[in-house]
Amino acid sequence: MDIYEILKTHNRPWSVREIIFFAIVLLVTSVLFTILVKKKKVTLLQAVSAFMLLVFLGIVFASTVFSRMPEGRRYELELFWSWKEALGIGSSNPLQQADFLEEIILNIILLMPAGFLLPFVCNRPLRWTAGLTEGLLLSGCIEGLQLLLGRGLFEFDDILHNSIGCMTGCMIAGFTDFVESREPIAADSLVLQTTEEPPHE
Repeated sequence: MDIYEILKTHNRPWSVREIIFFAIVLLVTSVLFTILVKKKKVTLLQAVSAFMLLVFLGIVFASTVFSRMPEGRRYELELFWSWKEALGIGSSNPLQQADFLEEIILNIILLMPAGFLLPFVCNRPLRWTAGLTEGLLLSGCIEGLQLLLGRGLFEFDDILHNSIGCMTGCMIAGFTDFVESREPIAADSLVLQTTEEPPHE
């Protein structure tokens, strides 16, 4: 997954079928969240955050995988290879070094919104491990699809950078006043929190 290529190169426009499919998914999700809010299974903030996360991930997956033209399976398995190029240790010239550094920064930013929204979806603060886990899962999924479908360069550096960004977003959300102040939970305890209180005796 490479946000640098998304911003610098042209991806084909979405087809009518893809637009219709995405619109149907959003419509069904909106109805589902509306029902959950009315039944007080989730808060309005949770529903809005989950919907925003769905829209964001839909755009990310479409831009990084499904709207890209097939170009054969490509991969770079060396860890930190992009940092070597950015620092001039590799074969890149000074202009290419700046491009590699920009690519690294943009890849860190890419999944930061997903990490930021996660605590709002769960309706409580989350430990940094939760954001890191989310980033690893999302980025690993996209990188795997890119390799499987031959639509982009599979590389461990992207997974690392995306995961760091997702973790950072999750940590930033923890400093806001909108997330309920409860004990943070780790990645292995992630559950969708409800607003239902236990019955009082």
